[in-house]
Amino acid sequence: MFMLKKKMQLPTPDTALAGRATPMHVNNRHFVNSHPIQPPFPDEMQQVIFGLGCFWGAEKKFWQLDGVYTTAAGYAAGFTENPTYEEVCSGMTGHNEVVLVVWSPNAISFEQLLMTFWESHDPTQGMRQGNDIGTQYRSGIYCTTSEQLEQANASKDRYQQQLKTAGFGDITTEIQDTPVFYYAEDYHQQYLAKNPAGYCGLGGTGVECPVGLEA
Repeated sequence: MFMLKKKMQLPTPDTALAGRATPMHVNNRHFVNSHPIQPPFPDEMQQVIFGLGCFWGAEKKFWQLDGVYTTAAGYAAGFTENPTYEEVCSGMTGHNEVVLVVWSPNAISFEQLLMTFWESHDPTQGMRQGNDIGTQYRSGIYCTTSEQLEQANASKDRYQQQLKTAGFGDITTEIQDTPVFYYAEDYHQQYLAKNPAGYCGLGGTGVECPVGLEA
């Protein structure tokens, strides 16, 4: 019970692992669409980072959307510099398993990305998603613009109403400005395209999220 409780508590900057200065080497080519997964990206593209549980299934949710230019699995919102997967899984980095999503606003709206985010997991579970337990599985939206931040908070308020009506509790999703994004190891990138029978623990609530921000 003690170890389970510890896995669900974030470390402090003083207790987190130190990490290293060397970035993770990854193949700068998306396995599915061959676009680069590292910047620079085309000028018209926008970026956001989502955390919604194990990043294998989360990344697939977004690369399947028309209008998404590229995706990448990584770690963010913690303290350890250039962490490894093993370090993140230890719970001693503070990082979340996340997906970088780069998209064309002329082809898909941010609201549609938010709808995919909310409906693809249970955002009321705190430091877990189903059987995946730990701080690295928490729900998060990490925005790159003030407009994204405003829209993400508005969509949270609206979806909270839908969830409450359906009998769910409070949303625990953290919504904040984008932190440093660290690329995960190359074998994690587009994992479910490389391993079609691989594990995916994502499961939504079954509650639809309305598109748009009107009250």
